[in-house]
Amino acid sequence: MKLVGWAFIVGMGACLAGCSAPGTREPLEEAPTVTLPSATAVELETLPPPQRRIDIAVYQFADLTGKNEPNDNLAVFSRAVTQGGTAFVVDALRRAGNGRWFTVVERTGLASLLQERQLITATRKEVDGENARPLPPLRFAGLLIEGGIVAFDGNVVTGGIGANYLGIGGDTKYRKDTVTVAMRVVSVQSGQVLTSVTTTKTVYSVSLQGNVFRYISVNKLLQAEAGFTRNEPTQLAVRQAIDLAVYATIVEGARKNLWRFADKAAQQDIIDKYLAIDKFEPWAPENAAGPGAHQSALEPRSRFGAGGPGMPGETSPGAKTYAMASRDTAPSSTTTDAAPTDVASEHVVLPPPPSPR
Repeated sequence: MKLVGWAFIVGMGACLAGCSAPGTREPLEEAPTVTLPSATAVELETLPPPQRRIDIAVYQFADLTGKNEPNDNLAVFSRAVTQGGTAFVVDALRRAGNGRWFTVVERTGLASLLQERQLITATRKEVDGENARPLPPLRFAGLLIEGGIVAFDGNVVTGGIGANYLGIGGDTKYRKDTVTVAMRVVSVQSGQVLTSVTTTKTVYSVSLQGNVFRYISVNKLLQAEAGFTRNEPTQLAVRQAIDLAVYATIVEGARKNLWRFADKAAQQDIIDKYLAIDKFEPWAPENAAGPGAHQSALEPRSRFGAGGPGMPGETSPGAKTYAMASRDTAPSSTTTDAAPTDVASEHVVLPPPPSPR
């Protein structure tokens, strides 16, 4: 009889919970929120404005990984990464420089757009006849964004640690995945690939568990478990990688003089920061050694200035040091034994003394 009473109480409670007043939320329900910007998104949105806006289009930015969601226990047919990469790219382009960098024209839903324009044109002709006012032409783009989500590597790094003492213990585990995005800008007139960048974002998963299994008396057993798991959302990782790809595309285009910032000083500061933090290139013109010099790749980038070594009218510091050392140390008469120069330390290396006979 008591079981029937408890069942009735539980059933009534479930009915009352299902008939809650409109506008109220369940105990565990959370209100929707606007996605908070990451550090990369903030840098993208706060970029200085360009000299002029750029018309650009995105047809498709697809998932090219072919990977399903990783699972160690069973086969899962859900995709490992989001299928909405195109929407993320359009959103990132629209947010660049607070909307001052790009004019994004719709191409993903081009069929729907053209169909709606045909419907408007046909309706106007039915109503106004030959005097129907035509629609303005569609805006075209001079540049195209191509690329996609090119790689997803699961379980790149896994590990954990745990301990148990007298029936009381705990353990923690972690897993690291990576997602890679490739983006390139193509000229519509020539078909030439103007810029190409690749960005990678890590996706971390952490699990923490604790348990107790202990006899507190002869016939009484205490058993308890608790745990917590935190999985970084893959779609947020993809969004951050795309934000960085758009940021890098803008900076790479400024480096190649495809477009310019309105403030030249700000442009140079952004390029220097990008090369120092996001993309260090020992082989770049800013770091390459000039003819006859052997510059170390670890030397500061600003050492040669904007022109770099080997430019017309420029001489690398090593060459200058060698010329001065030659004038100071060489005898007045002409000699063929010139002392080589160690550019990294900027000191003259004298020839070794002759070996004793």
